[in-house]
Order: sequence, then C-alpha cells, then structure tokens
Amino acid sequence: MPPGAQNSESLLHSFAVQRRVIGALLMREILTRYGRHNIGFLWLFVEPMLFTVGVTAIWTATKAIHGGNLPITAFAITGYSSVLLWRNMPARCIASIEPNAALLHHRNVKIIDIFISRVLVEMMGASISFFGLTIFFHFIGWTELPEDIITLLLGWLSIAWFGAALAIFLGALAERSELVDKLWHPLAYLLFPFSGAGFIVDSTPQAFQNFLYFFPMVHGVEIVRDGYFGSAFHPHYDVAYLVCFCLVLSLLAVMEVRVATRNVVPST
Repeated sequence: MPPGAQNSESLLHSFAVQRRVIGALLMREILTRYGRHNIGFLWLFVEPMLFTVGVTAIWTATKAIHGGNLPITAFAITGYSSVLLWRNMPARCIASIEPNAALLHHRNVKIIDIFISRVLVEMMGASISFFGLTIFFHFIGWTELPEDIITLLLGWLSIAWFGAALAIFLGALAERSELVDKLWHPLAYLLFPFSGAGFIVDSTPQAFQNFLYFFPMVHGVEIVRDGYFGSAFHPHYDVAYLVCFCLVLSLLAVMEVRVATRNVVPST
C-alpha cells in the first residue's frame, strides 16, 4: 500500500476513534447532568428556553428600548439566545478536567475530548432552544420567520465558534490557576452589556460603535440579526475580524490544551 494511502487510512481511523469517544462522552455528560428523572435530557433545551422566554417576557412587559423599531420578541430571542450560546460554554469547561480525570486512564480519551463533548452539549441546547422558540413564536403569530436563513446560520455558527474556542482556552487555562474560575463568572456578566444582545449597533454613537467593534460576539449577533430581520435592519459587522479573532483564539486554545495535557495526572 502506498505511504499516502496508509496515512489517509490512519487519519480516517483516528477520526473514527475520536468520533466514538466524543459520542460516548457526550451521552455520559447528558446523563450525569440531567439524569433520567422528570423530563431527563429534555432539560438540555428546556432550561435555555425558560431563560430566553423569561427575558423576552420582561423586555416585552417593560417595553424595553433597544434603539430600533424591530419586534421586541424576535429581538430578545436573537439577542439572549446568542448570549446563552457563548457564555455557557466556558462555564461548563472551566474546572471540568478534575472531575473527569479518571477517564484519562483510557488511552483514547484526551482532555480535548472532554472539552469538545461539553461544548457540543451547550451548543445543542442553545440551538434547539433558539430555533424551537423561533418556530413556536411564529406559529402563535408573534414573530416572522427569518428572511435569510443562510446568513442567520453563519452568524449562529460564528458565535458558537467563538464560544467554543473561548471555552476550551479557559478550560485548559484553569488548570494553571483557580483564578480563572473565580474571574470568569463576574467577567461574563460584565461582558453582557457589550455583547450586542440588548441593543443594535446602528443606534449607538459612532465613538461607542468603534469601541464595540473590538468585541467579537457583537459581530456575530449583528450577523444573526441581519439574517433574521434582513431589509428592516442595518447591520454593522466585520466578518474578516471575527474569523481572524476566532482563529487566533482557537490557536491559543490548542496550545493551552497541549500544556494542560502534559501537566494533568490522571486520578486513580
């Protein structure tokens, strides 16, 4: 067999093994977190749905001003669902290695697999919540369907990419210092006002817009709303900046995972 074919076959085998490992960790994560009681794994997306519906109800009842004439229900869904997507991932990855250290005795289980499984759980929950609520509110006549589903999906995936890279980076970095766990939770709340969830960039002063452009999640939210509202919305985002930021963050995450892999000792 030619060397190229051998390398290709070995790569496919490695990918198949990792896929099975992540699948097993994914099911383990869902079962250990939600169990089989009450509604079980349905809490995976019911929980973010409840958060989003609660925020939507509050914003609607208080007639919250978001700086535009966009429907408040759809505005709240696109905004708060995006926050749940990128904010919950790091919270699940930080301090996740120690309780799962025994799994590292298995030759095929790596630290990155633990992170990926947790990231996928959060992504699935937030995504089912977002698209489920979109369809539900359209069915009862509160919102319209997105004008450009492709643009919306690209924006949603870009936010997921940012959240996943950030989660893996902070999860691995937390093995160096417990301060990461202590600092992330207040930092996540401090970032919320600058995430673009509660306002549209076009309604803010130019000087503040220049400041907001440094936050990658703002670009992602603007892309999502561009796909959702289309002609009724004037977006402000830079795809190149968002992609470059996520690429650099992903590289830092991989480097930090390599450091954590060398330093973490599997528990017995």
